[in-house]
Amino acid sequence: MKTTALVMTCVISGVMSSFVAAATSASEPSPDALQALNQQAQALDRVHSVVVAYEGNIIHEHHQGGPGVATPANVKSLSKTVLAAITGAAIEAGIVESVDQPLVALLDSVPSGADPQVNDITVAHLLAQQAGLERTSGSNYGAWVASAHWVNDALTRPFVDRPGGRMLYSTGTSHLLSAALTQASGESTLALAQRLLGEPLDIAIPPWPQDPQGIYFGGNDMQLSPRALIAIGELYRNDGMADGQRVLPEGWVEASWTPRGQSPWTGDGYGFGWFITTLAGEQAVYGRGYGGQALYVIPEREMTLVITSDPTPPSPGGQFQQQLNALVADLLAEESRRTP
Repeated sequence: MKTTALVMTCVISGVMSSFVAAATSASEPSPDALQALNQQAQALDRVHSVVVAYEGNIIHEHHQGGPGVATPANVKSLSKTVLAAITGAAIEAGIVESVDQPLVALLDSVPSGADPQVNDITVAHLLAQQAGLERTSGSNYGAWVASAHWVNDALTRPFVDRPGGRMLYSTGTSHLLSAALTQASGESTLALAQRLLGEPLDIAIPPWPQDPQGIYFGGNDMQLSPRALIAIGELYRNDGMADGQRVLPEGWVEASWTPRGQSPWTGDGYGFGWFITTLAGEQAVYGRGYGGQALYVIPEREMTLVITSDPTPPSPGGQFQQQLNALVADLLAEESRRTP
């Protein structure tokens, strides 16, 4: 597969290399630590479920509302992390050449009103939210999803930075990636997701909303169960391998967990669909969605965690995400105290 360009475009520091190295001193969370996790979750009424995996095995499931741990739930913008995995699998399958491939090479057409800078946008820019186009999220979201053509609307917005510049979190940017995957492959994003992720991971990926042209919503409203999200986190923790099969390109995980931009709200780094941070002194990566949907991978602890919450408005805000981070940090801190 054409993965050389992917690896060559990534400058991986010693810290990031250790990010995906096998842990040597990780220990399984204790029953007391998991009980404390339950109690903290119960104090957050919005939380629906918490699932913890250690060394690839689910060791703890807590459900207190909403869909069960085996039932698909709306993961909101955590869909962006899943879409990044679909893109990696599409590169491994040869559908997309590399993250350096221009967006326009994958689309059937570009609207006449688009700025010429659109030609400079690459797959990497879309994955890292660095397209440079005016955001369709936040105050612009309603008008964008009400438009007759989501792809053209996103492509004809003014440039507020150069492609590859600062992180501009925008669901429209992710939707352009979904359109590119669909038009390059001749398959829907749903079909690609089911074939390239669902089948090798043995998880269900049911249909989710589409735009007026039938493109599956890129970056929002996917339906996945907490257990399915654990499988996706484990795919990354195992360097893109599942049951001996390479699903994501060699080098993809390092590329995905290398910061390319920075969240203006949290200061956390952002790679290909993943935020990069530190929790309780441990390097951690996470994907997040509106209302409190979260997928965490802590490689050196050999742990993957999923938290799902009520996805309906009003939003609990960024403070709620910090409370979820604290749940994970407290679990890690408890295990650090137990580790000799």
